[in-house]
Amino acid sequence: MTVEAQKETLGFQTEVKQLLHLMIHSLYSNKEIFLRELISNASDAEDKLRFAALKDDSLYEGDPDLKIRLDFDEKANTVTLTDNGIGMTRDDVIQNLGTIAKSGTAEFLKQLSGDEKKDSKLIGQFGVGFYSAFIVADRVEVFTRRAGTPAEEGVHWESKGDGEFTIEQTNRENRGTQIVLHLKKEAKEFANGWKLRSLVKKYSDHISFPVEMRKEADGEDKEKSDEFETVNDATALWTLPRTEIKDEEYKEFYKHIAHDFEDPLTWSHNKVEGKLDYTSLLYIPARAPFDLYNREAPRGLKLYVQRVFIMDDAEQFLPLYLRFAKGVIDSNDLSLNVSREILQNDSTVESIRTALTKRVLDVLSKLAKKDPEQYQKFWGEFGTVLKEGPAEDFGNREKIAGLLRFASTHTGERTQNVSLDDYIGRMKEGQKKIYYITGDNFSAAKSSPHLEVFRKKGIEVLILSDRIDEWMMGYLNEYDGKQFQDVARGDLDLGEVETEEDKKHKEEAAEEHKDLLERIKKALDDRVQEVRVTNRLTDSPACLVVGDFDMGAQMKKIMEAAGQKVPDSKPIFEINVDHPLVQRLESEKGEERFNELSAVLLDQATLASGEQLDDPGAYVARLNRLLLELAN
Repeated sequence: MTVEAQKETLGFQTEVKQLLHLMIHSLYSNKEIFLRELISNASDAEDKLRFAALKDDSLYEGDPDLKIRLDFDEKANTVTLTDNGIGMTRDDVIQNLGTIAKSGTAEFLKQLSGDEKKDSKLIGQFGVGFYSAFIVADRVEVFTRRAGTPAEEGVHWESKGDGEFTIEQTNRENRGTQIVLHLKKEAKEFANGWKLRSLVKKYSDHISFPVEMRKEADGEDKEKSDEFETVNDATALWTLPRTEIKDEEYKEFYKHIAHDFEDPLTWSHNKVEGKLDYTSLLYIPARAPFDLYNREAPRGLKLYVQRVFIMDDAEQFLPLYLRFAKGVIDSNDLSLNVSREILQNDSTVESIRTALTKRVLDVLSKLAKKDPEQYQKFWGEFGTVLKEGPAEDFGNREKIAGLLRFASTHTGERTQNVSLDDYIGRMKEGQKKIYYITGDNFSAAKSSPHLEVFRKKGIEVLILSDRIDEWMMGYLNEYDGKQFQDVARGDLDLGEVETEEDKKHKEEAAEEHKDLLERIKKALDDRVQEVRVTNRLTDSPACLVVGDFDMGAQMKKIMEAAGQKVPDSKPIFEINVDHPLVQRLESEKGEERFNELSAVLLDQATLASGEQLDDPGAYVARLNRLLLELAN
């Protein structure tokens, strides 16, 4: 079969078309980042070859000198980037350059607003690497061959970024990948040696492989020099002493490893020597990636062993609730032939994981104290993920709890900016517990009748309205020696804040209205577990209370959404005997009307607690009957 017969024209995946269009328009104001992205990809290809060659050094094909070459042609208006890394097969090219194999891509695209500034940040988080070439080029060619394959299995890929690409077989003697950018007229500034050198120094100085360019020859004819020189530092950044690294270099290295377009919020660079010997460089991003809540998405640190790249997403070094952290770990204590399976059962890995987890938590604690405004940005992006921590990391629960942020009745705002230390600092004299309430949303929780006695006594209550909150609080029993209490669960213990007079009034009311309680219980039949006098309410006639060991409304909804069976449980029905409606109910002689009124009170309390009625139609019918009686 001839080489020409292998040529095909294929269409981009729909999501690629959309991304290409959006990216070209959204990122044009920052078009020079194309070079950083392409050099980062080339560096990854070199890393992958070096790792693969640990098992099979024939992949070097007699050329173990790994490097990246950058060239340009002013007359042809082209920029060419060549690496001698792992290269690609035909299938690799179609997969890597024609599709985006990321779950949630369509959902991500829905988030794009059309606002160029906002969209550029979102697109940056998606990691669009290669496609950034089309910001400056109206035609892109890729010549590549997978290391270890015959020369005739080379591949030539070409596209104008207009919805389709061509792919054909070609002879290619050299392994690796060459990308030729045919620049747009308005991007001809990049076909310039000085410009390209300055961009390499700006964005890719930290790349651990040499980036080479032709030596500038004397005289006007500068392109004829056959000598190449390294134009970047070509030193692995994490191996340098912290004192020798500028903040800008740390930021650019982050963008390289994370394929992010934004600066990180903060970072920690640490070298450990002694029982364990490793270096870590950990970053906290400024913005959440679109697939953060997909717990199956690739995550983890770039792993190096003795400066040799091993794998991209080594998830074994940090727990799942810290999956937002990015960075590099370079160990001298692991074998060069380490695999994911070996990592899972390695005691050294477990020791490093414990230390790195503590380090990330310490970085966040330091950020929270040093720059609360920046920490609030972090919390807005990653707070919900951090809330997974108390359940997953028993040993660090107290430390994680100190990093949590909540809305509260003190601020009255839905913004989660109150720490547990803030709360404890404002506790009333005699208050022994940290009170909280959970709800489907902030407004419903904030207006819950369960908060009435707390408002009256000026006690702050934390308002938890994220879906994960009730589940999280099942693993948080106390903080700083103070127990948590759900104000809508079990007996309400106000400690010394509740006066003797309050306690006496409740006891006397329970005795005085014993017949009413029994009568309501009988009227509501099997709908409630118990009817009792409340110490929670001041303005409402009744409320529902969850039993100490029963499942709350949030957890029920989560389980139902997951298709799991929800355990049967009945609520406790508390009534406010000082309320006029309850007093009117108590004076009702007719049994049928009493039953109707009791059912209406229960249904209203159910709605106020944020739960759905089992039979909304019956509630409406009852209410209508009562309204008609009033009208008559």
